Amino acid sequence: MIISHKYKFIFIKTEKTAGTSIEIALSEFCGPNDIITPITRPDEMIRKSMGYRGPQHYLAPLFSYGPRDLAFFVLKGKKKKRYYNHINATEIRKSIGDDIWKNYFKFCFERNPWDRVVSFYYWCNKKEPRQTLREFIDSNKSFRLRKRGYHAYTIDGTIAVDKICRYENLEEEMKDLTDRLNLPKIPVLPRAKSNIRLDKRHYRKILNDEEKKIIEKMFEKEIRLFGYEF
Repeated sequence: MIISHKYKFIFIKTEKTAGTSIEIALSEFCGPNDIITPITRPDEMIRKSMGYRGPQHYLAPLFSYGPRDLAFFVLKGKKKKRYYNHINATEIRKSIGDDIWKNYFKFCFERNPWDRVVSFYYWCNKKEPRQTLREFIDSNKSFRLRKRGYHAYTIDGTIAVDKICRYENLEEEMKDLTDRLNLPKIPVLPRAKSNIRLDKRHYRKILNDEEKKIIEKMFEKEIRLFGYEF
């Protein structure tokens, strides 16, 4: 997640939508007062190697600590986060305030649900033996994509961002964002996490008819909203 005061935008990071690559690329344009949340250590190494800003201004001030926060800090050295990687629109608006929320350009990315679930399956099952795709779809893990997708960019069931970009049109979307945000150049996306999935088959060749229908039911709002088709 990034809140750029320099370019007046808020990037809400959804899951399995190239979010980390986009976040790293946008870090190039961040100023010293912008808010950048931490990502995984390997991804932070990529960001550092590119010479971009890393995590900054995401921690909560000490005066906001409750008894539990203080206990974690004293016993484990764990600091309270004000902002975090997949923070949702509701929490961002509450923390940043209505004035900035209303006046900054807010955007995120969405992806074809069938493709997204397959991608998430391989992300969660990197090594053999792995659970079957059907077992994964039936598990609670697959529902995390809704929490870090539809529920991240909506507030009380209403879209809360100014634009939902399409993962499928990533290159064109980045060009459009460059114009909208008045960035000096088109962000260059690194290939973060691209080596995780070895099975590169199209999702249509991986999902059977029953799995297709379960995902269709699970993500019916997204499919209806964006007109996605299998």
